[in-house]
Amino acid sequence: MSDVLCGFLSDMEALGELNHREAAGWLLADGWNVCGAGDWATVWRSPDGGLAARVSPFEPAYEVFVRLCRALPGNPLLPRVELDSPLEGGGRITVMEFLTPAGGDRAAEVWRRWDAAEPGDPVAAVRAEAERLHAEAAEAVPYWGGLDRNPGNVMATPSGETRLVDLFYAEGLVIYGELLKDPDRVLASFPPERRRYLAEIGAVVRQSTSEEIAALRKVASHSLRSTEPSLTR
Repeated sequence: MSDVLCGFLSDMEALGELNHREAAGWLLADGWNVCGAGDWATVWRSPDGGLAARVSPFEPAYEVFVRLCRALPGNPLLPRVELDSPLEGGGRITVMEFLTPAGGDRAAEVWRRWDAAEPGDPVAAVRAEAERLHAEAAEAVPYWGGLDRNPGNVMATPSGETRLVDLFYAEGLVIYGELLKDPDRVLASFPPERRRYLAEIGAVVRQSTSEEIAALRKVASHSLRSTEPSLTR
């Protein structure tokens, strides 16, 4: 583990008891700074600039990408993961090497290699394992979206080495659309302990009205039990 993480929680059980707010507070107190914000997560950069911590309040799919990285240690196209843990309430923290966008031309070249999957090319091993994990997740992960070949998912290290990130996605638009229209299906898909902060992801906070945020928070906090009336009745 990187020396930068020496002051961070080394006990994975204790780390898993933190929620996303407490994990972010720990990073802030240790000198990390926000360097990015996406639809699902906020990204923090370490004091020495070498690592990035991705912290999400609600995370249905990112574990599959971490499994990909750990299944192919040393593959030059995958980032080095220093730490990964679920968080209380359904969030997740993942710490990996710091990366920046690689640019459109390099992204196009990587996806050309992906399509070719020539023997001996490291991308062939990534594609094969990614497709295997995708097939598994499609049967096990609620609202699974699949493989994500977004050009923005091609990143680079400070020295210019190419890395692939965030190769899978969940159907976020479907999840949040159904939360307002047919919440029972979403609530049945995620147990309460895995969706406690479902209404706190970046996309919801940035794009929703105050009324929508209030409605989403109310629905997310609801425990679907057989003794309770359906939210859609």
